[in-house]
Amino acid sequence: MEELTKAEERIMQVLWKLKTAFVKDIIDALEEEPKPPYNTISSIVRLLEKKGHIAYKAYGKTYEYFPAISKEEYTKTTFSKILSGYFDNSPASLLSFMVKEEKLSEKDIEELNALINRKSK
Repeated sequence: MEELTKAEERIMQVLWKLKTAFVKDIIDALEEEPKPPYNTISSIVRLLEKKGHIAYKAYGKTYEYFPAISKEEYTKTTFSKILSGYFDNSPASLLSFMVKEEKLSEKDIEELNALINRKSK
């Protein structure tokens, strides 16, 4: 699966949320102000379609876009790349990093312990 740019990823997040959308709908759903130009978003959408991340249904010259890959599928692939690229394929290194950076609350730690305990049984 081809890696996405930040702009492409932002558009995918919107499409995963909306399920189907026209370019105008994507622009409306973006939280940034000022809104990006129509042609910019249209170009990114076409790139995503060429990469196989989205598909479309044509209504004459108008296109309705929808995700061709699930958010879960993309997350799994991206996470695997992060784990191998930054943490030497070691979940323990990842968790150690998160603990050291204080990214885990006590509740998070309890939930992780419960998951680990269930997995080890």
